[in-house]
Amino acid sequence: MEVYTIGFTKRTAAQFFGALRRAGVKRLLDVRLNNSSQLAGFSKRDDLAFFLRELCGAEYRHEPLLAPTQEMLDAYKKKKGSWQAYEQRFLALMAERQVEERIDRALFEWPTVLLCSEATAERCHRRLVVEYLRQKWGDLAVTHL
Repeated sequence: MEVYTIGFTKRTAAQFFGALRRAGVKRLLDVRLNNSSQLAGFSKRDDLAFFLRELCGAEYRHEPLLAPTQEMLDAYKKKKGSWQAYEQRFLALMAERQVEERIDRALFEWPTVLLCSEATAERCHRRLVVEYLRQKWGDLAVTHL
């Protein structure tokens, strides 16, 4: 199964939607905990669903099961916690939630992208999600856009 990840920070709408179109994405899974902030610009939940449908012929779906908790986010971002601690806590949360059992694999039958805010996947939980699912399912081909 083909899976992509993307962040919207430091991208224009043209760059963001262009990357999705070039990749042939047909479904976007929003893995952000907070997806309706006024600061999110074109990536606010309702606007994003509209733009995806109109510009890419793709569907939008929010999947909070794949998001960190607010406590985790605050410890990492607001309290300047370490990436290593965040990564360990987040992977433990994925295991505790048993996301590999609870997420429908059919969501990935079409080219699918996981969305978060970070500009790159290096220190973003979207990368951890796809690596976790690839380890559990074994058949994900991952590209970070």
